[in-house]
Amino acid sequence: MIPPAKTRVLFVCLGNACRSQMAEGFARVYGHDVIVPASAGLAPAPGVALDTIRAMDEKNIDLRNQFPKSFYAANLSEFDLIVNMSGFELPHGVTQPARDWDVRDPIGEDYDTHRQVRDQIEGLVMGLILELRRAARPRPPAPL
Repeated sequence: MIPPAKTRVLFVCLGNACRSQMAEGFARVYGHDVIVPASAGLAPAPGVALDTIRAMDEKNIDLRNQFPKSFYAANLSEFDLIVNMSGFELPHGVTQPARDWDVRDPIGEDYDTHRQVRDQIEGLVMGLILELRRAARPRPPAPL
């Protein structure tokens, strides 16, 4: 039996410095069997926020080699799903299925806010992973 293809997911936030980086990190570690994750920002920041790196370290996910990338430079045809956490509408012309996740932007907030956002994103990513695993699971044959 051929294994099902993995879902290619682009996580989007405003600066690609916090939320989408967290989501990509969780998806990469927890969902490697069903997701090929990437992240981007509508207005990329100069770097990943230090409190985001620190908060993800608490979950043993290292974001030190990550960097903000532009949504506009992404080849959208490479993705099956876009998860938008930016709080803004995606640009006109995006044809991929998209989901909006209402997640507070922790940039400029205190460390506890980064941790709260991290935990919310972890739950959302796990829900997506479980959904994709259920969809990929072979169904038993119907009784005759």
